[in-house]
Amino acid sequence: MTSGSTFPAHDGQPVDVLVLAAHPDDAELGCGGTMLRQTDAGRRVAVVDATRGEAGSRGTPENRADEAARATSLLGLCARENLGLPDTGVAVTEDAVRAVVRALRRFRPRVLLTHAKPDVHPDHVAVADLVTRAFFLSGLTRFDAEHGLAPHRPRLVARFLGNDAVPAGFCVDITAVRERKRSVIACFASQIPGPGEERTHFVRALDPIERVEARDRWFGMQSGVAAAEPFALDGPASLDELAFLIP
Repeated sequence: MTSGSTFPAHDGQPVDVLVLAAHPDDAELGCGGTMLRQTDAGRRVAVVDATRGEAGSRGTPENRADEAARATSLLGLCARENLGLPDTGVAVTEDAVRAVVRALRRFRPRVLLTHAKPDVHPDHVAVADLVTRAFFLSGLTRFDAEHGLAPHRPRLVARFLGNDAVPAGFCVDITAVRERKRSVIACFASQIPGPGEERTHFVRALDPIERVEARDRWFGMQSGVAAAEPFALDGPASLDELAFLIP
């Protein structure tokens, strides 16, 4: 976080939904519409970014933090934090696992949203693996007990899709908020090329808005709506917890 950015600090109270994403903008790209639906319903939603995006081809950590602050305001998040893990170097290390466990125990979410895998970006895959490990360990009383945080496991983990095709376990209709989602993503101006700008470093030469809107339209068509965000599940999930994501 820089002097120009303003992230709401966590007030210590449990949140309804926590999104744990690899880079600033991944949460917005993956599940911005779902977050908007949750905050519109008065739910407490927070984001934890694993890295500052410092190794990206576009933007600096400072302006990406400012962009994230603007997106945070539009989303109505109750808190946003950054774990400071190394961009392009996220790995399932003991320190990284403990950082994610501590985030889960601080925020105590009912629902956790994070990356699906496979994905072409190795940081997305690493965060997905970190969450898998941390989800189990965060519920163990004796794991990281010296840090003083009480054990906690979310009741549901759902995984938003990134760059690669993954079978969806369910979709959330975001038709009513799709234009607002576009505005949220547009906050990350450093990541969106203008007309005629070079695009070869983007996956499949699509800028983030093009890629996400194509995906949301596709899964919307599959779901019988104009736009939908897809989520993968590691296994069967309670219908009550899935319904919680559709206020």
